[in-house]
Amino acid sequence: MPIIAGPCSIESEETTLEVARFLADTAESLGLALVFKASFDKANRSALDSYRGPGLEEGLRILAAVRTATGLPLLTDVHTPEQCDAAAEVCDVLQVPAFLCRQTDLVLAAAATGRPVNIKKGQFMAPDDMARAVDKARSTGNERISVTERGASFGYNNLVVDMRSFAMMQRHGIRVIYDVTHSLQLPGGGRQTGGQRQFAEPLARAAVAAGADGLYVEVHPEPAKALSDSSTQLAPERAAKLLAELVTLRKALTGANA
Repeated sequence: MPIIAGPCSIESEETTLEVARFLADTAESLGLALVFKASFDKANRSALDSYRGPGLEEGLRILAAVRTATGLPLLTDVHTPEQCDAAAEVCDVLQVPAFLCRQTDLVLAAAATGRPVNIKKGQFMAPDDMARAVDKARSTGNERISVTERGASFGYNNLVVDMRSFAMMQRHGIRVIYDVTHSLQLPGGGRQTGGQRQFAEPLARAAVAAGADGLYVEVHPEPAKALSDSSTQLAPERAAKLLAELVTLRKALTGANA
């Protein structure tokens, strides 16, 4: 079962390496294929003065240091077509953020690098509509495209995960990752996005049972002090315990290796 995990944003080289080393050890002990993720820029923030990250150049330098220290493959977000080639030189997977999943030029540029592309499903998108976004990416000849389910807007300041969405997207031949932590968000509603971290475990179990192909989870040494997504990221030990439980659940459901 593939796992995408890491801190929401790159806050410092020290913190990023701390999380990466922990996740590398966890992946090895559980036999997981883990891709380390961290964002050099969080362009979609609630307030103008919210922390965004170190930027493209410094962020890619820190991600390269993660690879050297851990050997983990890397994933990061890209926000403009111009960022794609530079990010692809360092990272193994490029990610299109949820609010940009319909941006044709960005999707095409990311896919044209030849790197696997993970498209976050917009909170405003129906599952079947993501087939068109994937078709755009595949038009470049790149077949290594996945979609991440992170919930749909339900009224104001709330997200709900429709467990039917995994099967609905999979019938289009799309591999679907479940985003454990972003789907816990309560978007907007103040100067920063809120969240309900207490529901991480039941939603993750439900997604695995519903047939999610993999998992996406954000991890921070001290979630309450995180500079972004402080209400939804998981502490390392909690994340490791959850992943171990989900591996066991996946094996019980499939009768095979996770």
